[in-house]
Amino acid sequence: MVDYAKLRDPNAEYTMRDLSAETMGVSNRRGGVRDAEITDVQTTMVDGNYPWILVRVYTDAGVVGTGEAYWGGGDTAIIERMKPFLVGENPLDIDRLYEHLVQKMSGEGSISGKTISAISGIEIALHDVAGKLLEIPAYQLVGGKYRDEVRIYCDCHAGDESEPESNAAEAERVVSELGYDAIKFDLDVPSGHEKDRANRYLRGPEIDHKVEIVKQVCETVGDRADVAFDCHWSFTGGSAKRLAAALEEYDVWWLEDPVPPENHDVQEEITKSTTTPIGVGENVYRKYGQRTLLEPQAVDIIAPDLPRVGGMRETRKVADLADLYYIPVAMHNVSSPIGTMASAQVAAAIPNSLAVEFHSYQLGWWEDLVEEDDLIQEGRMEIPEKPGLGLTLDLDAVEQHMVEGETLFD
Repeated sequence: MVDYAKLRDPNAEYTMRDLSAETMGVSNRRGGVRDAEITDVQTTMVDGNYPWILVRVYTDAGVVGTGEAYWGGGDTAIIERMKPFLVGENPLDIDRLYEHLVQKMSGEGSISGKTISAISGIEIALHDVAGKLLEIPAYQLVGGKYRDEVRIYCDCHAGDESEPESNAAEAERVVSELGYDAIKFDLDVPSGHEKDRANRYLRGPEIDHKVEIVKQVCETVGDRADVAFDCHWSFTGGSAKRLAAALEEYDVWWLEDPVPPENHDVQEEITKSTTTPIGVGENVYRKYGQRTLLEPQAVDIIAPDLPRVGGMRETRKVADLADLYYIPVAMHNVSSPIGTMASAQVAAAIPNSLAVEFHSYQLGWWEDLVEEDDLIQEGRMEIPEKPGLGLTLDLDAVEQHMVEGETLFD
């Protein structure tokens, strides 16, 4: 295995891309536990309904913080690469350390993608460490509390996603039996009328099929629940306009990601062409990427994914920017309890929070990963008053559900 502590960092040899405490002259004693130093950073990947990447930051104060990077491959190696930039640093300097990692990794792509996801996992863990050291909840670190509990919307899967009746039946079950008053279903599902899956064009019968799903789900739940529908960046601009227009007569909470995420000019045109609310943001990175959606008001609802967009403080900054344009925040989330709680902590601390997604309602052991119980009740997540994120990993459960070939934290 590569020893990343010995890997050359050529940028640091001739540029100013270094915001370490030593370079910045941050050396004053702070007193007590506030003089803690980071001693190690480790990861473990859990095989959930997504491969969740858990991140732990260790300190010489005996306090360990846990975070989560966005799922999938690559992050663990990037985190190992960044560990030498963190060891010896004070974990309370969250903003500087975030920018330090962004700067140090700039040549390796820290404006987006897996590098930012990896930094996000570390940043969340730093909030957990800082909260434990200072004996305050993480929401206090990002501004204080607007609400004691956060609304959770359930991302639903019917088994037969293409059948409107199956979706409607699952909507009824999730609302009446599980107690959610906010749900979401997929619309980028086969209709049987496709001629070419690659060109993104929706034919009339395909639109009719998607409208029927929306009609049956919305009519089934009525005013008992808000219902969003996800398109996963699947359609052309023209097709997205036609679909959004066809849905205007229904009470759609939002239509999510109707076109690919790269061209925000097209996204703006679609949003402004329809009264169907449009939600976008999970595939956009940092406040700079979200800015080009928010400033032209190319969305009705912004949907950053906290372990992907840059972490807790970056999500707070996105929310503040959205608030300038009176745009609510509905956080995308496919995380374990760690990432979900990090999202909820920020959602508690921002005025314009709409809801936080929950994507694991069909996974029976999701909550087993932590020692705490009943995290989501009747579609709400109560924000704990314990220090940090307020969760304690159950390491036995983590070990039981690790991805094959993975090793547990020390």
